[in-house]
Amino acid sequence: MTEHHPPPPSPAGRLRALLPDLSPWHSSPDFRRMWIAGLVTVFGSFLTFVAVPLQLKELTGSTLAVGAVGAVELVPLIVFGLYGGALADALDRRKLILWTEAGLGVLSGMLLLNTLLPHPMVWPLYVVAALVSALTGLQRPALQAIVPRIVPHEQLPAAIALNSMRWQVGAIAGPSLAGVVITFAGLPWAYFLDALSFALSLVLALGLAPSPASHDAEKPSLRGILDGARYAWSRKELLGTYAVDMAAMFFAYPTAIFPFLADDLDARWALGLMYSAGAVGSLVVSLTSGWVSRIHRHGRLVVLAAAGWGAAMAVAGWLHNVWLVLLFLAVAGGCDTVSGLFRSAIWDQTIPDELRGRLAGIELLSYSVGPQLGQVRAGGMAALTSVRTSVWSGGLACVASVGLLAVSLPKLMSYDQRTDPHAVRMRQRKAAEAVSEAA
Repeated sequence: MTEHHPPPPSPAGRLRALLPDLSPWHSSPDFRRMWIAGLVTVFGSFLTFVAVPLQLKELTGSTLAVGAVGAVELVPLIVFGLYGGALADALDRRKLILWTEAGLGVLSGMLLLNTLLPHPMVWPLYVVAALVSALTGLQRPALQAIVPRIVPHEQLPAAIALNSMRWQVGAIAGPSLAGVVITFAGLPWAYFLDALSFALSLVLALGLAPSPASHDAEKPSLRGILDGARYAWSRKELLGTYAVDMAAMFFAYPTAIFPFLADDLDARWALGLMYSAGAVGSLVVSLTSGWVSRIHRHGRLVVLAAAGWGAAMAVAGWLHNVWLVLLFLAVAGGCDTVSGLFRSAIWDQTIPDELRGRLAGIELLSYSVGPQLGQVRAGGMAALTSVRTSVWSGGLACVASVGLLAVSLPKLMSYDQRTDPHAVRMRQRKAAEAVSEAA
């Protein structure tokens, strides 16, 4: 008997297999609404992301003062991130998102008012940075925890990739435009556009369906937060994702000193491009993310991509040609996105809904505390040595630390979403819910 094999895919078929999976966009109106609102917000937020360190540089001329922004953001992020996770499990997640979005818009307006003063003050920049960090800590767990409720289980990797692409579009356009706006119109316009973006996204988010807590949800409490922490501790593959990301960001997140790196390269015109280069690499990954759903050993990709992030940053610190620096910053951004996609896939496909908010609060710490501390490290190291040394030494330390974590956490390296008992249990649970809703 002749064995028949399917014909090889055509070039068009191979291209379609690489393109982003749009199924969450088509199947969930709430996902579409959140995606658009998030795009507007992230676009404006990156304007401020460039404006604040640049304004601090102009007011103080100190790398340490710029890096200190990460220090003032750290404690509010830890405290309110954990509490925000508990709130996301106990309250209507939609309402929590709306109120915090409104508060973030008000804080952007405060930055605008300070900049319009005849002599802008330094301390409001730190105060607002701390308050933004607090509100972000309250909001992010709800934003992350609501996605598995509005997107089918099997479409979660695709939804993660689409959300990543949304961030990257804003990250490319925001910093690039910020450089133009600040140069030709001034800092006030950057803050004004950020405040406007929060207002627009708030209007869009008003259309989200309610997302109330389960009927047996506990009130927010320290005990509830500790229950979430105990669950995370019991899952060594989860701990691995947190630890790898924190190590990568702590050692190899030099964005706070980009204004000084641009000066060192005699390319101040490239500052906006430096901030957006990583997002360009990330966007390339997201635009070709059709392969993501076919990968099952997520933990290995988390580790390999995080090590790639550090190696690319190290090379960027050694180079003297600004275009090559931008190229390797883009490579680093692509590696970070690959790591982030598979971290999120492990989280969203294995964590029970009743714990998702609290675990999202812990996840927020893993992917936010690292960058905050990384800014402090980068600024302090640059002050002690040089800007370039701060960049390349951090990249090498990232590679070394990620390698040690991979050896120390074998469950992360062996994770397979096809056989992991937590992932299997979540698939069965979602299937049962779908049957119940159909009935």
